[in-house]
Amino acid sequence: MAEMKPRVLNDAGRTLRRGALALLAALALAASAAADEAGSRLAQRVYDRPDGDDATSAVTMTLTEAGHSPRVRNMILYRHSAADGEVSTLIRFTDPADIAGTGLLTLDAADGSSNQWIYLPALQRVRRVDSNRKGGRFVNSDYYYEDLRDRKPNMDAHRVLGRERIDGVECEVLESVPAEAGNSVYRRRLSWIDPESLLPLRIDFFEKDAAQPSKRLLVHKRERIQGYWTVLESTLTDLASGHQTRLAASRVLYDRGLPARLFSSQALEEERTEKEFRP
Repeated sequence: MAEMKPRVLNDAGRTLRRGALALLAALALAASAAADEAGSRLAQRVYDRPDGDDATSAVTMTLTEAGHSPRVRNMILYRHSAADGEVSTLIRFTDPADIAGTGLLTLDAADGSSNQWIYLPALQRVRRVDSNRKGGRFVNSDYYYEDLRDRKPNMDAHRVLGRERIDGVECEVLESVPAEAGNSVYRRRLSWIDPESLLPLRIDFFEKDAAQPSKRLLVHKRERIQGYWTVLESTLTDLASGHQTRLAASRVLYDRGLPARLFSSQALEEERTEKEFRP
């Protein structure tokens, strides 16, 4: 009997170790599930942030690149959000002359699908943007066509990674990974969410390398306008080249009752149809 005691003790030790490992694994899974649930809730809150039924703004786009003079463009941006979840946006460039009249119409359905059309004055026709051109640069800026589409929270899996301060604001760091391969040009995104305004103050975009961001969006100025938190100044930077797109919004108006006809191929092609709604 004495010879069996070490084996019994060893078996008991192995059982305890296995039990401890199983408990640690269960705790890790529970923590991961809690982070996922918190991430989904935060992503939904950010998406549902009050921003009016419609919005109109005059925006200055400045493109900067080392060794080149800045290129400045002016545009008008219209957005309408329907009660059923559909989102429509129209962008119209007003100057300089080489881009004036160019427009982009984006219609985002409630199911997450998107359709885009671009109007080029030189061709005098509306052209559909291929849905596979998610990573195409819009008018040579750092914004991809995908960046200009509405993205539903259920298109990604979300997770809260922790907290970090941005410009003195303690933000929640939200990781978003496409739920289905191929539904985004990005492998993942990290967003630093201001808990008061629910605006992302920084977003890192990861394309080929899931550990190294390719682009970074920074918000420099935000204000409440008509009760809605509004981004007034931001920059989007290509981290490899240093090329940068700065957007500065002015004359922002909400809840004007923009009509459905404004978000149509006819209004995209016929600039005079859109002009009456400029701020």
